Amino acid sequence: MAEVIAGVTVPGTAAAVEATRLVQASTSPLLFHHSRRVFLLGTLQARELGLTPDPELLYLASLFHDVGLLKPFSDAEQRFELDGADHARAFLLDHGFPADSAEVVWTAIALHSTPGIPGRMGPEIAALNQGVLTDAVGVGLDRLDRARVEEITDVHPRGDFKTGFPQVFLEGLRDRPDTTYGTVNQDVLEEFVPGFRRTSMIERIMGAAWPT
Repeated sequence: MAEVIAGVTVPGTAAAVEATRLVQASTSPLLFHHSRRVFLLGTLQARELGLTPDPELLYLASLFHDVGLLKPFSDAEQRFELDGADHARAFLLDHGFPADSAEVVWTAIALHSTPGIPGRMGPEIAALNQGVLTDAVGVGLDRLDRARVEEITDVHPRGDFKTGFPQVFLEGLRDRPDTTYGTVNQDVLEEFVPGFRRTSMIERIMGAAWPT
């Protein structure tokens, strides 16, 4: 029987089931519940915005979007979003998805924390970003039906999300601070790492290896 939460059917394909098991086993309950809420909230937001994302691609993107904050997924000196995107793309290709579908998921995850751009792109990319914004910082929460939101949080509770989520970012980024340049992720290190100071674009221009 299909799993339905808040009027949203959770994909039950073989790939979706395997990805669910993988991510649930490899992440904390906080991140797993967050990832599932992102799918559910992103789907509801897509409906409000008149978007029709592919449910399976959106679900897979949602599951993998933050795994780059954790080992064994954070295995390169690059933005954590790219770690998650790379692992998701490999997962999709290994499970027989066409390359263009894998690329949609890669792009959705790679851009999920980038302001302004995802909403101008395809429905899966826009819906993932909307789900992330709603669950993380409450953007668009007021336009969703309160009973459906409560059903989602009953199944996937937030717990102490406001305290726990920044700590996940801190642990995932503190050893690779240079990868946060130009992103909202610098906020985490500036808040929690003593002595951390973000490098500005002006400093980079002035320090460039040019005479003028």
